[in-house]
Amino acid sequence: MEFSMRRSLATLLFLALCMPAFLAQAQSGVRTEGDVASASGTYEAEVPVNSQSDADRPGALARALGMVLGKLSGDRSAVGRPGVAQALRGAKDMVAGYDYRQDQSVAASGAPSYRTVLVARFRQDDVDGLAAALGLPVWPQPRPKPVVWLAIDDGSGPRLVSVQQSNAARPLLDRAIERGFRLGLPSGGAAEQAMAGAIWRQDTAAVARASARYSPPMQLIGKLYRGKAGGWQADWVFVDNGRELSKWTTQDGDARRAMAAGADGAADALVRRYAKVPVSGAAGTYRIVVSGINSADDYLRLASTLQNNPVVKSMVPVQATADRLELDVELMSGLPGLNRMLGQNSALQPVGAVEDDATTEVVESKRAEYRIR
Repeated sequence: MEFSMRRSLATLLFLALCMPAFLAQAQSGVRTEGDVASASGTYEAEVPVNSQSDADRPGALARALGMVLGKLSGDRSAVGRPGVAQALRGAKDMVAGYDYRQDQSVAASGAPSYRTVLVARFRQDDVDGLAAALGLPVWPQPRPKPVVWLAIDDGSGPRLVSVQQSNAARPLLDRAIERGFRLGLPSGGAAEQAMAGAIWRQDTAAVARASARYSPPMQLIGKLYRGKAGGWQADWVFVDNGRELSKWTTQDGDARRAMAAGADGAADALVRRYAKVPVSGAAGTYRIVVSGINSADDYLRLASTLQNNPVVKSMVPVQATADRLELDVELMSGLPGLNRMLGQNSALQPVGAVEDDATTEVVESKRAEYRIR
């Protein structure tokens, strides 16, 4: 009886330690109404800011858009891809709305601390167009919600983490949301509690059978335990419909970080299998013929428009006649991508449509006509 009580107390203590500090009470900021603002959808993100001032907002919106592109593509390094950093400067032009939230947390000493968070929502069509123009892969919606079969050994034997202990798995669940998908937990009945041994053996077939009642047939199987060299170690397997997509190990001095890395591995496996690059033309050098250039100012507006376009790598004037100028423009995603980034209000507009299908004659010829206005 005494041993059982010690074991239960040890498990409860471990689960409490796994709860992140930011689960303390949150208070709404001055721009929110009703419920506390939070980002949950693919086209929403939240970032910490120093203040709610106008000066701090553009940089915060750029960081938020970078996070949205990461969720949309599933690529955690999306902001490092060519052209993305430049495109983030236009984040304010894609914003559908934003709010602020004031988070309060309590340190181990009992002292409270506060953090201001900007919650931004972006227009889906604008973000989709940006991703296509930049040639980013897109992880299609709706996205699956795999079941996490996680067993934790705090020194008293492996225990299954079920929905009743969801706070213990919060770092893992929250990291999945940051990567653009969600994870579910088993209900935790007696038969499922007995699966801790199969999880520890990484018996994927047994776990898949136990998970048959859930949909979709995807399982993230993990075991978290103290590493031999100190810190924490987590061994993971991701299974999709009986097929093992990925297997990896994470190690960290913090159990929460070791646990959260399981969501990264699952997202990477899903993206490799399901993400697709939208058609926006092949990268290369294209000849564009621009009419309507009647002054030095017209040329400067043309040059500025192209130089500030994220998909344009370089431009070289080739031939000038009357009010026309021919240029060789090196693009990272083709003419359709260029046109998406130009938009309807740009000073440079295509004469006729360049279709999204990269096999059209105009794209194959690598030549198109534009007009400066």
